[in-house]
Amino acid sequence: MTRTISTEDAALAAQPAAYWTGAAYEALIAFTRARQAELGYTQPQFWLLRNLSVHDLAPDGHGRTVPELDRAMAAYLRPEDDLTAEAEVLLERGWLDRDGEGRLRITEAGEAARVDLKRNAPAIRSRIHEGVDDADYVTAVKVLQRMIRNTGGAV
Repeated sequence: MTRTISTEDAALAAQPAAYWTGAAYEALIAFTRARQAELGYTQPQFWLLRNLSVHDLAPDGHGRTVPELDRAMAAYLRPEDDLTAEAEVLLERGWLDRDGEGRLRITEAGEAARVDLKRNAPAIRSRIHEGVDDADYVTAVKVLQRMIRNTGGAV
């Protein structure tokens, strides 16, 4: 069964998906990072804490070097992200420590901060999803996944 769509919707349907996915990515990242900055931390700092916590993404709790963290986060780091500088801030705050081999580890204070910072995520998500019901969101994600598969990408 073919659905009839309005002329306005037909014009939208003809627009390039890559433009809109790129525009959405930039807007969502900018919004998320601005909210996090208002709360006193950066997205890369939060990712560092997550990637060093045995209660989150750390594989073994043995710590990691900055190059290892760079590799672990390669899929979502932005070109302007400087993990060395971000780690220095967390070291100064006492949220990380570094051993003689340059491996970073999360401290108790860092773990408490990670848990506290994680509490901000639902409010940020809620603002981003305002006016978008879950069914529409799921449909949008499924459409994007299909487009990724259609172009040979991995979902």
